[in-house]
Amino acid sequence: MFFSNNLSDIDHCFFSKLGGNSKKIYSSLNCGIGSSDNKTHVKENLSYISRYYELSSKNLITMYQTHSTKCKVIKNNTMQPIKADSLVTNQANLILCVLSADCAPILFYDPKKRVIGACHAGWKGALNGVIENTLKSMKNCGSKLQSIRCAIGPCIDFTSYEVRKDFYKAFLQKSPRNKQFFEIVDKDKYLFSLSDFITSSLLRLGINNVENINIDTVSNESLCFSYRRSFIKKENDYGRMISTIVIKE
Repeated sequence: MFFSNNLSDIDHCFFSKLGGNSKKIYSSLNCGIGSSDNKTHVKENLSYISRYYELSSKNLITMYQTHSTKCKVIKNNTMQPIKADSLVTNQANLILCVLSADCAPILFYDPKKRVIGACHAGWKGALNGVIENTLKSMKNCGSKLQSIRCAIGPCIDFTSYEVRKDFYKAFLQKSPRNKQFFEIVDKDKYLFSLSDFITSSLLRLGINNVENINIDTVSNESLCFSYRRSFIKKENDYGRMISTIVIKE
């Protein structure tokens, strides 16, 4: 489990892959219902998450994530995954959940208006506006940018994130200043810092209170699931970690 000092006054947790029921490559707290893991094990793992907060599993708000920029404001609990990559609510006892395995989970909190957000930010979502849409939805719930704090959870680190030239060009097409988030390895290989890009985006958008957990999902095999590590090892699937935030009453 990882916690943010920035969010110390709101119930939240970036869960590691430890402490669940799943076996083999999914060992052990795999919360990805869309994985090929035993569905009974995944449901047991999700039940553990709701029990951690002393709430019903009906209070877990999960997403069917597609690397989109869609943000959904949640007004009541639902047992069906929301088709979105970001969630926002001002309602009590709704556990906003993000699944990740290299992409960055971002948790948001406005203590003045009691609004929370949970965002799944891979490179595509972060580049195309999922963070902007999360903040817009929080503002629609009454938040002011200067009141919002956030934390970036475990994600792929700069040293593990090798990309090709077309990836690099996509970021430069958005803005020449994005060059600062890359290091050239050779003519078609670059290293990319997702967390620095996200932090810069948040600061540019007016969020001055940002904390980065600084855990690399790829190299921390004992603690984290990683899509890239699983790909390198030629495994046919991978587990997903869960990050959560809730206004407990």
